[in-house]
Amino acid sequence: MRLDLGAETYHQPSQNNARVASVPDAIDFSESSSSKTRMATMIMAVLIGVTGGSLLNNQGAGLGAVQSMFIVLALIGGFLSTWSPCGYSSLSLLRPAGKYSFGSVMRWSPTFLTHALGYALGALMLGGMLGLVGWALFSELPVTYMAAGMAVLALGYGAHQLGFLKMPYPQRRAQVPHDARFRFRSSTIGLLYGYALGMNYLTYVQTPILYIVTGVALLSGNVATAIAVIAIFNIGRCLPVAVNFLPISNQSVQAWLARWQERAVEIDGFLLLSIGSATLMLLVL
Repeated sequence: MRLDLGAETYHQPSQNNARVASVPDAIDFSESSSSKTRMATMIMAVLIGVTGGSLLNNQGAGLGAVQSMFIVLALIGGFLSTWSPCGYSSLSLLRPAGKYSFGSVMRWSPTFLTHALGYALGALMLGGMLGLVGWALFSELPVTYMAAGMAVLALGYGAHQLGFLKMPYPQRRAQVPHDARFRFRSSTIGLLYGYALGMNYLTYVQTPILYIVTGVALLSGNVATAIAVIAIFNIGRCLPVAVNFLPISNQSVQAWLARWQERAVEIDGFLLLSIGSATLMLLVL
């Protein structure tokens, strides 16, 4: 649905009843599609996955195609993580100070760079830990078993996202402390935000694609592979902050995110179902 901003306004009065701040109210919010539409989306996703997997198999594609699909899933999954409490707040908090200009953007650039560095550190820490555990426990596991298991898990979470199956959703329901902006300089805040979000499990989990990415990193049984998988997810998660290089207001960015909130969930489910189905077809045929 359309998001209307500014139709009504909340005014915060001072002690002498003078208006000192205005916050536009959101009147309409994004709503999920009907059950019939979501069912049609699920069926379409599975059919596309089965068809795509069959075509790839006929062309002689094998585990290389499966690997490519999981890489794409990880990258898009990171982007879809923007639709989370921390995603919204990072886009609004990590912005150039003052009026938009070339100079303000250049002064803000170190914040973006430290933010990306934080994500890199998160990938190194989380990926390294998963890789070490995987190396100790799953290094002898056949790749086909790992791929099949992740494909089945993707199907389950795809149905979960469309509202037809209940799957476990482990997460730490915590927001990155917003008052950090009052205690540290912008570049330091960028680093702290990047690291917390780059660890992925320290805050809210928006997309279950993270669970698939975590499973792939763990079952790979290889430290370098695990770090690379988490890093790809984190690249997708970090890139949206680059929108602050453009002369776009924070309000317009937040409004766009709100309009697409439920569509992002449905896209999430569609991708999980289609890639999971395609992977199973490649492994079975």
